[in-house]
Amino acid sequence: MIRLRPARSTDAGKLGQMITEAVAANAWKPLLHTGAEDIAHAGRMIDRGWVTVACDPVDRVLGFIAREGEVVHSLYVTRPAQGRGVGKALLDDAKAASPHLSLWTFEANTAAQRFYEREGFAVTERTDGQGNEEGLPDLRYVWHAHSPEEAPA
Repeated sequence: MIRLRPARSTDAGKLGQMITEAVAANAWKPLLHTGAEDIAHAGRMIDRGWVTVACDPVDRVLGFIAREGEVVHSLYVTRPAQGRGVGKALLDDAKAASPHLSLWTFEANTAAQRFYEREGFAVTERTDGQGNEEGLPDLRYVWHAHSPEEAPA
């Protein structure tokens, strides 16, 4: 069972570790920050009130989403929890809170692209990476809720 809750400052270490591990797991992603910098970044997102965490029944953090209004800044799931509905639960919660969402993912992150497209997101922009810190080509995805009148028949 997955339980969602607002992140606490004491979650910053685990969230930063998730970011660090995700970078290390993808050879295509450059290492730009130390583990301590990733923890500090997670702490700043928590302090801003952007972060929701997904936990197991004993409150172990399985993943998190950082959302500022309609903008999803981060979505990470621990490796052991991937494929178990954690990312979907976090994204569904964000969808329930906002009629529109947007996010960026790297062109090389094909697993994320498949996930977002399955969840109803569509690519609206492609870049060569000049505008991101990593310098990697990326894609902007957007999701819009449909009112009953707009839903396909």
